[in-house]
Amino acid sequence: MSLFSTLEEAIDNAREEYLANNPNLTEDDASVAQFNLQKYVMQDGDIMWQAEFFTDEGDEGECLPIRSGEAAQAIFDGDFDEIELRQEWQSENTLHEWDEGEFQLEPPADSEEGEAAAEEWEDDNSDSDRWI
Repeated sequence: MSLFSTLEEAIDNAREEYLANNPNLTEDDASVAQFNLQKYVMQDGDIMWQAEFFTDEGDEGECLPIRSGEAAQAIFDGDFDEIELRQEWQSENTLHEWDEGEFQLEPPADSEEGEAAAEEWEDDNSDSDRWI
């Protein structure tokens, strides 16, 4: 797993890995159908990114598919707005580091971020809470 502190670095690395895995293609000839992305929050609070490109839509990797078809190709070609990609990222898909190299969708409870997340799950007196 290659993590990068900037989204641009993650995309550049994904492009390089795609070309390395498809040695018969040049960057100009490459045709991708899917772009996958994953955001990580490390224990020290740093934000890291991982990205992947695939030739076929529906291919599974380590990241979540967020663009396909022409949109994936545009990102591969460097025609994308990094701010837009960051804004469209859904925070509930962010992985949080619990232990070195171990990630989960929920932040650790012993951090400020974890405490804030736990507060969101407190009893809201809904019907479902009364049945517990």
